[in-house]
This record gives sequence, C-alpha cells and structure tokens, in this order.
Amino acid sequence: MRITRLGEGVDTSRHLRDDAIERTIASLRGYRSIMDGAQVARARMVATSAVRDATDGDRFLSSAAEVVGVEAELLSGEEEGRLSYEGATADLPPHQGTVAVIDIGGGSTELVVKPDQEIRSISLDIGCVRVTERFLAGDPPLPEEISRARGAIRTELDRAVDVIPELGVLGPDTLLVGLAGTVSTLASLELDLDRYDRARIHHALLTRDAVERWCEILGKESVAERARRVALPEGRQDVIVGGALVLSEAMRRFDLPACLVSEADLLDGLVMSIRA
Repeated sequence: MRITRLGEGVDTSRHLRDDAIERTIASLRGYRSIMDGAQVARARMVATSAVRDATDGDRFLSSAAEVVGVEAELLSGEEEGRLSYEGATADLPPHQGTVAVIDIGGGSTELVVKPDQEIRSISLDIGCVRVTERFLAGDPPLPEEISRARGAIRTELDRAVDVIPELGVLGPDTLLVGLAGTVSTLASLELDLDRYDRARIHHALLTRDAVERWCEILGKESVAERARRVALPEGRQDVIVGGALVLSEAMRRFDLPACLVSEADLLDGLVMSIRA
C-alpha cells in the first residue's frame, strides 16, 4: 500500500492536482510491474471519493487505465460501501446482533448496515483529509478547530440516520467494524507496535475510551511530534486527528463501546467480486 494523497486539495478546488496525479500514476506503474511479475490474469481497478468529487476526474481515469491496462472504474459511494462491507464481514466471528461497518477514507466515510439481508450504505463527506483541510489548520489544531470539526461530523452522522433509519437503532449490542488507515493506525498506536503487524491489528478491539484518549493525545501534538511515533506511517501524521475524530463521533453518536479493527476491506470485496 502506498499513500499518494490523490485527493489533496480537491475539497477546495474540485480539481485533481497535477502532482497528485503524477504520484498516483507512478505508483500504478509500480503495481503494473508487480502484476506482470505475478502473472496476474484478472484485475479490477477502482477510484473512490477524490475522483468522484473532482470535476476533471476523467483525465486521471484515462491515464490510469492506459498505464495499468485495466478499465478504471469510478465507484459510487454506495457501491464502495457495499464492497467494503462484503470484504470486512467475510471472516467475522459469529455475531447475533447487528453488524455495522465504518470505512474512514481520505475524502469520505462510508457507513454500512445490512438489515433484512439488504446492504444499506451511505457515503459522507467527512474523510480524514477532508476534515483536516476544512477545519484543522493549526499545528497542533486549536481547541476551537477541533470543536468545529466535531460539530460538522455530528451533522453528517445525523444526515446518515435520516437517510438510513436503521442506523438510528444501533447501540451497545452492535458490532462496529472499522476499516482503513485511520482505524489501523489507531490500533497500531494502542498496541504500541514498532512495525506493521497484520496478525495483531486484524480483529483487534479498540474501545471508545482508547479512541478518545488518542484524539486527546494526538490533537495536542504537532505533525513533527506525531512523525516521531513509529506506529504512525508516513503520509498519515497530518491527517490522523481528522480521522480519529470521525471514529470518535461515530462511536458517541451510536453509543458503541468498541470497534473491531478489520484489515479486510474494499480491496477484499473487489477480490471477492472477481472470484464470483
């Protein structure tokens, strides 16, 4: 996995930056080389929030398809949520109650539930990069900046309940499954890992108290101070607070005491779709 920050500045400009496209295309060339070495026969390549929100996303999609030799699909927020849910829940231990998935990306966060065997998904404009760029200008962010960010996140979560009423009945018996870099990084910090360890992170449990504690700790540190934490990967230090606030507010809003961390996510859902 490589963090290329394709969505940098998209929230303000609604355009993809040339340097962000170049970084991402360079990464895709590397992936194509790996695919050739592994003799990959079938693949899916998808774009999500950054390209959805950019008015010039087509130029990136065409370049990506040319480099990789695979159609570049633009997923809707709902389709992204469905694939993430399918990937994240495929290997879950048995659970009698409701399972809810939260996928905190850079530009968006997907909330997904499956009442009555029908997957219901909503994409919210509160990803870790978007929250950071909109609200957390300070280094470290000012208390009033964090307060405004939390308020905006709560507004989006309320909108989610309006669209998917089943979210409004979540509670302590719900199994919340958290996906993507923010959640994995918080788990790495809580486990005090000195290197990435999928076996320890996958299905680790993050309590709400732990999430709140890391919001407090990281929110008072500068980007440079966070960079000294070995559990924080390169490219995550400046946006981890924004993502942590999203998880914190979701757990508060839905009265969820813990979050099960999943390293299986959208990518696994894509693999499952190819195998089907």
